Amino acid sequence: MDLHSPLKKFFGFNKFKGLQEQVIKSIVNDNNTFVIMPTGGGKSLCYQLPALMAEGTAIVVSPLIALMKNQVDAIRGISEQHGVAHVLNSSLNKTDVAQVKSDIANGITKLLYVAPESLIKEEYVTFLRTQTISFVAIDEAHCISEWGHDFRPEYRNLKHIISAIDNVPVICLTATATEKVQEDILKTLGITDANRFKASFNRANLFYEVRPKTNEVEKDIIRFVKQREGKSGIIYCLSRKKVEEVAQILQVNGIKAVPYHAGLDAKTRVKHQDMFLMEDCDVVVATIAFGMGIDKPDVRFVIHHDIPKSLESYYQETGRAGRDDGEGYCLAFYAYKDIEKLEKFMSSKPVAEQEIGHALLQEVVGYAETSMNRRKYLLHYFGEEFDAINGEGADMDDNSRNPKKKHEAKENVVKLLKVIKDTLQKYKSKEVVNTIVGKENALLTSHKTHLQPFFGIGKDRSASYWMALIRQVLVVNFIKKEIEQYGVIKITENGINFIDNPTSFMMTEDHSYNEENDNSIITNSKSSVAADANLIKLLKDLRKKVATKQGVPPFAVFQDPSLDDMALKYPITLQELATVHGVGEGKARKFGKDFVKLIAGYVDENDILRPDDLIVKSTGVNSGLKLFIIQNTDKKLPLEDISKSKGLQMNELIKEMEVIIFSGTKLNINYALDDLLDEDQQEEIHEYFMEAETDDIQEALDEFDGDYDEDELRLMRIKFINEVAN
Repeated sequence: MDLHSPLKKFFGFNKFKGLQEQVIKSIVNDNNTFVIMPTGGGKSLCYQLPALMAEGTAIVVSPLIALMKNQVDAIRGISEQHGVAHVLNSSLNKTDVAQVKSDIANGITKLLYVAPESLIKEEYVTFLRTQTISFVAIDEAHCISEWGHDFRPEYRNLKHIISAIDNVPVICLTATATEKVQEDILKTLGITDANRFKASFNRANLFYEVRPKTNEVEKDIIRFVKQREGKSGIIYCLSRKKVEEVAQILQVNGIKAVPYHAGLDAKTRVKHQDMFLMEDCDVVVATIAFGMGIDKPDVRFVIHHDIPKSLESYYQETGRAGRDDGEGYCLAFYAYKDIEKLEKFMSSKPVAEQEIGHALLQEVVGYAETSMNRRKYLLHYFGEEFDAINGEGADMDDNSRNPKKKHEAKENVVKLLKVIKDTLQKYKSKEVVNTIVGKENALLTSHKTHLQPFFGIGKDRSASYWMALIRQVLVVNFIKKEIEQYGVIKITENGINFIDNPTSFMMTEDHSYNEENDNSIITNSKSSVAADANLIKLLKDLRKKVATKQGVPPFAVFQDPSLDDMALKYPITLQELATVHGVGEGKARKFGKDFVKLIAGYVDENDILRPDDLIVKSTGVNSGLKLFIIQNTDKKLPLEDISKSKGLQMNELIKEMEVIIFSGTKLNINYALDDLLDEDQQEEIHEYFMEAETDDIQEALDEFDGDYDEDELRLMRIKFINEVAN
């Protein structure tokens, strides 16, 4: 059977893409068919062409109204008959429904798009039973499986609905499915005899990068987007609130961005989606409600502000970049605390659901923290082998371009596993780490763990080192987190074997990302941004001079990130200097004169074009919070009360106070410290900061070796800066 002439007639293409031709033959021959084809592989044509060729109407079950609308418009565009494709859903009035039924009855409608919820309606089932149905296509079929990343309970019932209408072939299509999900789909639909077609999941034109998520994440995103001016991109966030915040901060900084989430009314959502398709805006900031089936071929980047809940979601969402086989940059920001937040959300769900959720999350952690080729890791997850040296797109990820350092950690893994075993596998990661580094707390004391010979066995390393090792050991399945007792760590059989027969374990060190390697990774644009190394050297010399004159350590004048930012933005007035990261008006006035003078001379001498657009403007959301903190610390209110009244964790309040203090504003928290530390302890930490080369908290934690915790040191650093620098 020649399918090329209908392909040319209806769609204007001369040849099929990938597996399309084989899939269409299977459908035309009335076989149940199962298609796994990555986003951008041309899935929809697989059922559109046979529907246009066959007698009767094909029913297409699809989860999203936006997706249906897009496809119906596209099909109407290739036919003279407006009624060739219809949507049947809750948005139609009685007259619309009558028109749809009439077009189907008269043989005009070839494709009928329905949501599973509409298909349940008795009146529709009764009507469709009397019509000629060519086949049923189920798009986004992973929604059927509980193990799929986007499970919809109403999808589970499709088998009964289809058999109530007619005994016709079923075609299922999905852009992502692991072995487990595939079996689940076929079993639930009762079509285990289906012809199966699976295209390669390798999208060789996509570049994958994961960066550590810092407090500066919005600034990083703005910089990234501005380097790709005029290019289209999607930024995914997990919460509606974050979508609104990020869209707003992009707009304030001159980027054409719109928000998209389920909390906006339908009219606004459609408007924002159309603006993106019609290029009236460059960036959509969205929850996962956006993008399924959005047919925009030239999305040049997909950014994950928050890491998704599963690798399927990640693959699906990144797959919206570069569908035209052009450039596609997939950047994800990752912080383990985001994973912990997702775990907390899960703890209220039924155990079976939690189990699935935790297993999926663990894969995401593995991907984010792996030092191996990211494409290999992803494809392995989908059951596909990949040659990381000669495979297509083998060097298109940050780990291949920029390998992470590793070190042998065999002995430390054994230490870790033995401590978990010897504490009878009853602690969560935090308590395991406290035991290893020898930090007492009420729980450990009540179990008499602090009296055990192994207490403090790993105090030569920091708590964050051990926490990272726990995560890497989790990924290779030496330990697992118990679902029933939220977060308690148990050793697996593999872990027991490792204690008995330890082999090499190479622990990955985290990348440290700065502006320089930020762009050395992949960029063809002329506007790549790197801090000016010569200027940084001059600024450091000046800082040393100013610090010596004032009798304070250099970091108390300006911190390193502030100097980096000056060497990026070249501020030549005090007003411009005040917008530099971590400076603010107070600091600019106190120390700034010599610095702007030096920079102005340097700019003149070297004919430097200053990038005004890199001054990141804030939306002013935090100025109210800043004022609240200053006023209430003036009133000597307990810090716990201040944080509670604003719904902040203590570490978040400390972070806000650091922003205030590092930008040169006075903040007196002596009263709070007097309750925490006695005079000698405060004196000891004050002297440490006075002598220290850097105010890095990790170095201070290592220096004091467990005498003080992180919050105490950060609060003392605030007091210190307040006294010597502001």
